[in-house]
Amino acid sequence: MARRLLVLALAVTMTFLTIMTSAAAETRSWQHVPVPPQVRPQAGLNEAVAFGPDRAWAVGADAVGREAPGFPLVLRWDGTAWRRQSLPGIGWQGELLSIAATSPTAVWAVGRDSAGGAHLLRFDGIAWRESRPPQGVVLTKVVAGGGETWLIGSRESAQVLLRWDGRGWRDVPVPPGAVYGLHILAADDVWAAGETNSGAAVSHWNGHAWQQTIVNAFPRSAVGSVLAVSPTEVWAGGTAGFVGGPVGRPIPPLLVRWDGQAWSQVTMPTDFGGITSLAPTTSGALGWVSVARSQKWGPPGSYPPFVPGPDFLAWNGQSFTEHSEPSVAGEGDSSALRLAPVPGTATVWSVGRAAGPENTFAPRILRFG
Repeated sequence: MARRLLVLALAVTMTFLTIMTSAAAETRSWQHVPVPPQVRPQAGLNEAVAFGPDRAWAVGADAVGREAPGFPLVLRWDGTAWRRQSLPGIGWQGELLSIAATSPTAVWAVGRDSAGGAHLLRFDGIAWRESRPPQGVVLTKVVAGGGETWLIGSRESAQVLLRWDGRGWRDVPVPPGAVYGLHILAADDVWAAGETNSGAAVSHWNGHAWQQTIVNAFPRSAVGSVLAVSPTEVWAGGTAGFVGGPVGRPIPPLLVRWDGQAWSQVTMPTDFGGITSLAPTTSGALGWVSVARSQKWGPPGSYPPFVPGPDFLAWNGQSFTEHSEPSVAGEGDSSALRLAPVPGTATVWSVGRAAGPENTFAPRILRFG
């Protein structure tokens, strides 16, 4: 009898723990993480990259006024808090637009000063230093993956792609139209997201040439993020164009998927907004989609006709789970949501900027997990 009671008690305990664990998993949400106090309120973040639970970087601009260009801003996560990093010898005004890395000792950031000049910074594991940017190129983004580092920019108003070969930056042919985002698996396996006059386009580089596909032919549609999971699963996200409609109507988001045979549009639980990031899980599959300025149609007859939509969508392989960013006292919603997954974990960072008081803006850092 005593043995039966012990077994029963253990079974009840395990059931209770399972229920509690499941409930905790289901109630996990995005949390606001404060920026360092040295960062002034009128600041914004543009992109982040993470290497582990105790190491991540975020870049943007600080002290941006209505007429002042501000100063380049670099933050570092040490596992406990975000801290502002000094940039010795870097005194220009402007902002850092993008950051990427192939390792903790090879971190790149691109920026632009108030005169429109390009800047390229590199962290070697010890300090940030200016690196000579490609001559005559205006830089907009740096992307790393598969041991590769590429730059997106323009030269004399024509778009350029450049690849780091270990000694310098070498031009790579550019697909037709514009490229806004890359996913690099290897030097001969690169996916590009962008647009052409014919609509949103995704292109694949095999080391010799680009193969481009129009993934949405509606006018003014474009994709800016792409995630290649396998040769038979590639995702791209952006905005779907439209013609007509009421004045001030927001633009619908666009999410498309390649299944090895064709591209198809994926239904999302939001009606308007723009997809700003796609983030993978630890296995490389699609894990998260961020939607800036997300809205849904409200109930019939309601005014205004729109209600807030989900800011983040978690994909489990079959369906989406909706998540909203947390409310922050004195601030509004984010206007940009850039995802940075933490390798080997289920944690994901989101950085950007949010609406501040009196038509200003404020830096925003969120974390899930």
